[in-house]
Amino acid sequence: MRVWLNGALLDADDARIAPGDRGFTLGDGLFETLAVRAGTISRLPAHLARLAAGAQVLGLPLPAFDLPQIAAALLQANGWSDAVLRLTVTRGVGPRGVLPPDQPSPTVLVTAAPMAAPGGPARLVTATVTRRNEHSPLSRIKSLNYLDNILARQEAHTLGADDALLLNTQGRLAESTIANVFLVLDGTLVTPPLGEGALPGVMRAEVLAHGAVERPVSVADLQAASEIFLTSSLGVRSVHELAGRALSSQAAADALRRDITP
Repeated sequence: MRVWLNGALLDADDARIAPGDRGFTLGDGLFETLAVRAGTISRLPAHLARLAAGAQVLGLPLPAFDLPQIAAALLQANGWSDAVLRLTVTRGVGPRGVLPPDQPSPTVLVTAAPMAAPGGPARLVTATVTRRNEHSPLSRIKSLNYLDNILARQEAHTLGADDALLLNTQGRLAESTIANVFLVLDGTLVTPPLGEGALPGVMRAEVLAHGAVERPVSVADLQAASEIFLTSSLGVRSVHELAGRALSSQAAADALRRDITP
């Protein structure tokens, strides 16, 4: 497999990250997951805007790079037309300690993987091992530190579920470990606001533009929802079970799959 690292197209086995890179030692960086279909990156402006917003939060200077050109080279080198791109930007090498260097030299890595077939309806549980901190500015960016998500996903796996819902510090819904969450409540499609700890997902924005509304979501709301589905940059996934309760409706998710371009 070929990857793109700091301006060079390399075999994955030959790509090297410096031992002192702050993305490796401290999780000091950002990432974006992007869908490529028929050679075109889906929702590229939204992804780049979110990356820039995250870089501003971290005070991380973004180097110039041409992602469509990089993607085209990666897809050609790997023989794919549909793929999932992972763009990772770290602050680069720094001295020991937490304080970033005054003049960082960021690391930029772009990898690609084949686009997998859509997953079937998901089984969810609600994580008990951790909470989403809606007060942290990191809840609004795609940082490299995903340890809370990892803990919750491990709990879900242990319970035989596909994913876990993360509650915030007030005990209300924030998101899942890898996706935004939408519910149908009394005929209205709702999702938690960003202030509740939800990540500003690019597909989430599309669903809001199609009439969904933002409002805090309680555990009681989750139990009363007639339909739940997940959204990410890779698409819409229905939920068929939450903590043992079956959910048979997929109407809203099916309508969005028809109306929203992948």
